[in-house]
Amino acid sequence: MLSPILNEQLVLIIAAVAIGVAFIAIIVTFYLIRRMRKFEKAYISLQTFLSGTSLEDILKTNLHEVKELRQQVASQDTRLNLAENKLRHAIDRAELIKFNSFENMTADLSFALALLNQEGTGVLLTSIHGIEECRVYAKPIEKGQASVKLSKEEKLAIEKACQGPKI
Repeated sequence: MLSPILNEQLVLIIAAVAIGVAFIAIIVTFYLIRRMRKFEKAYISLQTFLSGTSLEDILKTNLHEVKELRQQVASQDTRLNLAENKLRHAIDRAELIKFNSFENMTADLSFALALLNQEGTGVLLTSIHGIEECRVYAKPIEKGQASVKLSKEEKLAIEKACQGPKI
């Protein structure tokens, strides 16, 4: 058995350790209470900012809206592809070349008008203005080429329309 003095010292050591642990526990408790109050203030300000709506509800709403927007984007993408396909065949290039069809004519009253799409397909309108009459011809153009013989002005109109900027 231990002596009574050793017993008293052991009890004092155990008591001192217990007091130290209790003191550390109190410090940790105050620290945690302080942190919890900060989180509580942040939570209250967040709830106030969100007008009482829970963050979970807002996230669900946003997720639903994102899904709807993705569907709308997919729909718009489909519509855009259809529009682009239609535009490939639409007239988007034009060139007008004015000229005198006869030597004794002035004022460049005759013209060659090329109306083409992106692929160089379309129509060539040619007006030959004479002294007593004016004639207009329409010639089909496929990929920048005509199936009939063309004048130099008509060829120039097609060439410039194919190379020129879009309308």
